[in-house]
Amino acid sequence: MITLSDDKALLDVAQIHAWLASSYWSPGIARDLVERAIAGSHCLGAYRDGVQIGYARAITDRATFAWIADVWIDAAARGQGLGRRMVQWFVDHPDYQGIRRIALVTADAHGVYEAIGFHAPLRPERYMERLDPAFAAALRT
Repeated sequence: MITLSDDKALLDVAQIHAWLASSYWSPGIARDLVERAIAGSHCLGAYRDGVQIGYARAITDRATFAWIADVWIDAAARGQGLGRRMVQWFVDHPDYQGIRRIALVTADAHGVYEAIGFHAPLRPERYMERLDPAFAAALRT
């Protein structure tokens, strides 16, 4: 059985750092940045027999906007709907009811999140971002 919990004391920060440092969206991220991100976010862990097998976090004001980020499922647990289940956990959470916009970015899991109501931006021409130059260079490699 897989358990979901937002108790930060249960998070395996070393494992989360390893996962994120190997991801396409934060390659080589420093552990101190992961720790700061955890401290400033609403985090969710997925656990099987006490071992963390998944992670996601929401950056939010809990009033008007939430950004779901860093959704990661351990390779051995993929393909079982756990990523969708974790994102749905945030969508269903009482703190996020009435929020006008919940956003996320994905390179390869659009169908996973479309099934729970996510879609491409209605007005993509209004979306902008500012990337740190070193981070942008890392993403290009």
